[in-house]
Amino acid sequence: MNSKSIFVPVADLELFTSQAFRSMGLDEQEAQLCTSGLIQSELRCHPGQGQGVRRLVGYRQRILGNHVQVGAEFEIMKESPAVALVDAHNGLGSAVGQKAMKLAIEKAKLSGVGTVIVSNSTHYGSSAVHARLAVDHGCIGIAMTSAGPEMAPWGGKSGVLGTNPWGLAAPTGGHFPIVLDIALTTAGKGMMRWLQREEKKMPVDWALTPDGHETDDPAAALQGALLGIGGYKGSGLAMLTDVLTGVLGNSAFGLSTFGGPERQGVAHTFLAFDIDWFLPLSEFKTRIDALIEQVKSAELRPGFEEILVPGEIEFRREKQAQANGADIDSETTVALVALAGELGLSHPFS
Repeated sequence: MNSKSIFVPVADLELFTSQAFRSMGLDEQEAQLCTSGLIQSELRCHPGQGQGVRRLVGYRQRILGNHVQVGAEFEIMKESPAVALVDAHNGLGSAVGQKAMKLAIEKAKLSGVGTVIVSNSTHYGSSAVHARLAVDHGCIGIAMTSAGPEMAPWGGKSGVLGTNPWGLAAPTGGHFPIVLDIALTTAGKGMMRWLQREEKKMPVDWALTPDGHETDDPAAALQGALLGIGGYKGSGLAMLTDVLTGVLGNSAFGLSTFGGPERQGVAHTFLAFDIDWFLPLSEFKTRIDALIEQVKSAELRPGFEEILVPGEIEFRREKQAQANGADIDSETTVALVALAGELGLSHPFS
């Protein structure tokens, strides 16, 4: 049976999320950063991607199990005017990532380009959350992260590489920035769980059964390995992302990422490009808007009504949610109502 949902005013959802994080022991700054990350993801992501406020329950479990460190030190191990290496000490990845991107932006303002690599972190949520921070400072932002070994390398049938998501964001002269937020697998297991709940099939190029065969059955796929985007290309990009994060950052990589509940060993890499260092921001916006116009003016393929640029559908989702409320499915609602009871909080899910 398809899950029903309720619409929750965004301000109410944000307040509840912030109060939940504070009740879990986060200080005001860390709670604000983690709340911002979850709310952005809730408003912009497809529910099947498994991001957003549904992750509050997982945060609670990991904090209670001492699998993530609240208030962990954000330690700059080494830095130059343009580069920094940070040890996150198993801190909350969403807060760590936003701090690291802000540091990359500061360095970009000094050097034109800023790069920050983070080791010993945890799941940082949606890559777009971190990449978009750069846009507010007249920069192009790139965020990438390692992840647990769920992707089969090209020709293999078992998971060795992570989904290793990327986020890239650039300002425009229009109503929304260009934002590309992608995993390097064709889809993630969150989407498969969603399709399973909705009793729907999935495309056969998403994942393998445990014995290495392609399947359209989400239940079978959840037991096997994921497939990379574009075949060998996604596998290669995922491997090089491990190089740019875990290998270079002296953190976990490949099979060792998410190697145990006490320490995920996730690594992130953040880059910020200060546009004004290369050309005036106003000129950049004129040029990127011209590119957008060229892309959107292309002749349409049969079956398509319009061409969307990266970030446009998410922008529309966000506007709709701001106007009508965030669409929270019944499974998430039940879980968050239970969490509110555990934390002694009132909730907006009624």
